[in-house]
Order: sequence, then C-alpha cells, then structure tokens
Amino acid sequence: MIITTINNKRKQEKPDEKKEEAKKGKEESKPKQGQGQGKGQSQGQAKKQETTEVLDNAPIDVSRLDIRVGKIVEVKKHESADSLYVEKIDLGEPSGPRQIVSGLVKFVPIEQMQDRLVVVLCNLKAANLRGVKSEGMVLAASNEEHTQVELLTVSDGTQIGERVTFEGYGGNPDAVLNPKLKIWETVQPGLHTDGNRVATYKGTPFKTSKGVVSVASLINAHIK
Repeated sequence: MIITTINNKRKQEKPDEKKEEAKKGKEESKPKQGQGQGKGQSQGQAKKQETTEVLDNAPIDVSRLDIRVGKIVEVKKHESADSLYVEKIDLGEPSGPRQIVSGLVKFVPIEQMQDRLVVVLCNLKAANLRGVKSEGMVLAASNEEHTQVELLTVSDGTQIGERVTFEGYGGNPDAVLNPKLKIWETVQPGLHTDGNRVATYKGTPFKTSKGVVSVASLINAHIK
C-alpha cells in the first residue's frame, strides 16, 4: 500500500512538472526588454557602415566632387587677413547663402566679385580660415607662377544651384569629402583649362545646361 501510494503521488506530480518546464521555456524564449530594439539598431548601423565602405571604395574621380553654380550676393574683405575675401554665396539651398572665404583679393577687384556667378566646390569639409568659417571653395584658374588668377565663368542664364557635370563621369557626389581619403588632392591635378580656355577634368569639359565653363584668357592653367 505504501509503495502504491508513493507511485500514485509521483504520477500526479509529473504533469505539474511538465507545465512548469513549458512555462519556463516560454519565458526564456521571450526577448528581453530592449533586446529587439538593440538588434534593430545594430542592423541599421551595419547598413550605414556598409554604405560608407562602398562609397569609400568607389573610384576617386571628378564625380565625387559636388561642383555647383552660385551667385555672390555679399562680399567683404576679411577683417584680419588682407588677401582674403569673405563671401556670401547663394547656391539655391533652403538654408540660405553659404559663407565662403577666398584668397582672391590680389587678383579680382571687389566690385567684380559682387553679384557674380561663380563655380563652387560645395562638399569640402567646413574649415576655419583665420577665425572665419568657410563652407566651400570658389574655383579659379591660375598660371604656373600663380601671378595670374581668373574665376571660372558660366554662360548667362545658368541657374543658381545647378550642378556642373562631366561627360562619362556619372554618379552622385559625396555628401562631404572625407579628408582621410584625400579625394580633392587626388582629383585636383586633373583640373585645368585647355587651349580654348575651357575648364576640363583630364580633357573632359566642365558643363552646365547652358554650355561649357571657361575662363577669360588663361590656357593650360591649373584649376583650384
């Protein structure tokens, strides 16, 4: 009788033990608080990293540069640097004109800067030049001795904010050029004017919807 009672008791306990084990298994299978969110963030970070790596491994050529047409709406001399202008340039951006510092005082009179259409490299990393923030670079051609400098010129009617294009070099530019990759330093030696004063990259003209970009007189001159 004692043995039978004990066996019956064990049989009654087994279903309860199975229920407890099943309950425990379900609890363990539930994601912990914040676990799913963390996984999602990790996937997002991995995707962002993958995109960055693809861009970093893309060919380094002029397509990586964001070169656009802008209009100088305000210009003055830098307060603490005699050779520098501080310009406000309208690039058609919702945020308004950009502030850009240019070393053009010795070469271009201030009255020729005001209200002028210029060609701007827009995706350089912002930098402070003699204490003034500069968010781009006005492109110009210069001779070997750097005694003559001329601004790049676009045709009348070119739209403010229009991107300059290069046939055979498609694709979107980097949002901001990574200084570690030295993209500008690699591309810049290929920028020069040709024998017809047209601005080119390795012989391919700078173009807008209104035609090629050029300079007033300098041929075979470096552009920077």
